Amino acid sequence: MASLFVDYLARRLPLVEQALAGSAGAPLADAPVASDLANYLYAPLGHFTASGGKRVRPVLALLGAEAVGGRAEDALSCAVAVELFQSAALIHDDIADKSELRRGEPCLYRTAGVGLATNAGDLALTRVFEVILDDEKLDDGRKARVLAEVVRMERHTLEGQALDLGWVRDARWNVTPEDYTYMVDSKTAWYTVASPLALGALAAGSSDETVKGLVEVGRLAGLAFQIQDDLLNLVGNAEAQGKDFRSDITEGKRTLAVVWALAHLPEEGRSELVGILESHTTDARSLGRAVELIERGGGIEHCRDLARHHTEKAKEAARTLAQGGHVTVEARDLLCSMADFFVERAS
Repeated sequence: MASLFVDYLARRLPLVEQALAGSAGAPLADAPVASDLANYLYAPLGHFTASGGKRVRPVLALLGAEAVGGRAEDALSCAVAVELFQSAALIHDDIADKSELRRGEPCLYRTAGVGLATNAGDLALTRVFEVILDDEKLDDGRKARVLAEVVRMERHTLEGQALDLGWVRDARWNVTPEDYTYMVDSKTAWYTVASPLALGALAAGSSDETVKGLVEVGRLAGLAFQIQDDLLNLVGNAEAQGKDFRSDITEGKRTLAVVWALAHLPEEGRSELVGILESHTTDARSLGRAVELIERGGGIEHCRDLARHHTEKAKEAARTLAQGGHVTVEARDLLCSMADFFVERAS
């Protein structure tokens, strides 16, 4: 079933790539320092955005528009805005996590410096709003609704990021599965799936009721996406992930697998796992031991079961939308395929 969405991604990717060309913008004036501005600000963001991955998020904005009877072109500015927000989030996230590689290359802050990388991320956030405001296909009413959703997406993401970073800073190990769910719902589900679908539907003039339904599909599928992402980091293909493999353990992240295991391991195992997580080790044997403990505590199995549960709930929500006439039958099938894709992917 996931192949349906994979085919849709392939068909819509050229449209997204074309729209992203030049999305970083250019100097505001043709001044003598324009070349410096290009070198220090616009080119770094342009290169970072151009090196993006599957473009799932911007393509979902196009799907949101088509799902409600609109055209993919109606949501192109939303697609670009979502990808620019992704650029900003990743640039800033790499700085916060002190990461080494992003998309197979040294992180931007490592090549440009923390100051210029931060500035490039801030430019991306500014461009999120500019590309929508400059979209002549959207009337003022649609622009206002789209921009309100963008703000909601950004606030949710910031809340999730604050929890993710704060729990690590304060060495919090009393995080519950419910806490984790709130964190990843905010940090990942909204900007990865729910808001892109909603933005596309809003750009196409959809009703609030339909947008609400698409958000529900997106949040459920987004939770499954993040849980699968956490699993791949622990027990996925090490060669495909390179230096990122098991980096969540090195960074001491409170993933659901860890939180669940800590709640179900005996005290000795719990203390050992916390010790490894707090050591920020990169030693392969220690990382492997942590995975053994997580598995012993039931974290891996629980995550697999929950990812599938959220996927089935997302598909159920998509079918309900179609039954009510809010989305097309073709969109229903694509949304169901999308949910399957998120938990079947290997990278």
